[in-house]
Amino acid sequence: MTRIWFSTELETVATWWRIERVDGVALGFTSHDRNVAFGGITYRTAPGMVPSAIRLTSALDSDSAEITGALSHDSIRDADLIAGRFDAARVLVGLVDWQSGEHTTLYAGTIGAVASEGAGFSADLLSLKHSLKADIVPRTSPTCRAKFCGAGCTLSAARYSHEGELVAIDGEGAGVRISTSIPLANLAYGTLRWLDGPECGLTRRIEQVDGSLLVLDHPTAMSLTPGTRVRLREGCDHTLRTCGDRFANAINFQGEPFVPGNDFLTSYPAPQG
Repeated sequence: MTRIWFSTELETVATWWRIERVDGVALGFTSHDRNVAFGGITYRTAPGMVPSAIRLTSALDSDSAEITGALSHDSIRDADLIAGRFDAARVLVGLVDWQSGEHTTLYAGTIGAVASEGAGFSADLLSLKHSLKADIVPRTSPTCRAKFCGAGCTLSAARYSHEGELVAIDGEGAGVRISTSIPLANLAYGTLRWLDGPECGLTRRIEQVDGSLLVLDHPTAMSLTPGTRVRLREGCDHTLRTCGDRFANAINFQGEPFVPGNDFLTSYPAPQG
C-alpha cells in the first residue's frame, strides 16, 4: 500500500538526497539531525544543504530543482567542485521516515551547472525529461557522429587503451608529459584518466599533442608526482580518412563526407565567353 506523506499533523519525515558521481562515488545526505541508513547507504546529516521546491509536471518540459548548501561538509569540497568531480552526477531526492525507514523518491536527474559562491555552492538539477530535448534524428555531417569506441563505431575500447606514468607537469598544469609505449600522436582527441594521486578517477580530454606534451582540457593539480599512473585512450579526429586508413573501419563511418555543403547549393554557373 502506497503511503500518503504528510497526512497527519506530526510525522517523522526528513528529506534525503543521493549523489552518484561518474567516478563511482555515491554520497548520501539528509536534513534529519542524525544519520539515516536505508537501501545500503548511510545518509549523513547535512542541515546546511537545502533542496529547493521541486516542480513535477506531466508536460514535456524539464522539471526544475536546485540544491544549495554550505561547503562545510567533508564530502563536498571546493576543490572537488572545481575539479569537476560532481559534473553530470546522478541525483535522487526524496522523503524518508527516519523511524521506520520507509522512503520514496520524488525527483531523479543529473547535476548541470555547479557554481561556487564564497563559502557555499549551488547546483542546478536536470530531470530525466531533459533528455527529451536531444535531437534523435541524425543530421548530415562531413565528420563521424559516433563516439570513438562507442555505439556505431564498434571498435574495442580495450584495444585502444594503454597504461602510462606521469613524467612531468608543464607550466601551470595546462599540459603533462607521459611515459607510454604508444606513439603520442595517436592520443590526440583521446582521454587521460588518473589512476592514482589527488585526481584519481578524473578523466580529462586530450585537446592537443604538442611534441611530447599532452594538452588537457582542464588544468592538472601541481601536487601530482612523477610516476602517477594513468590510463590513456587513443583518439580520433572523426574524419573518413582516419577511420579508413588508421582504423580500417570505414564501413562503420557515421557521417556523409561527400554530401554537398551550403556553398555548393548557393553556387551558380559562371558566364561563358
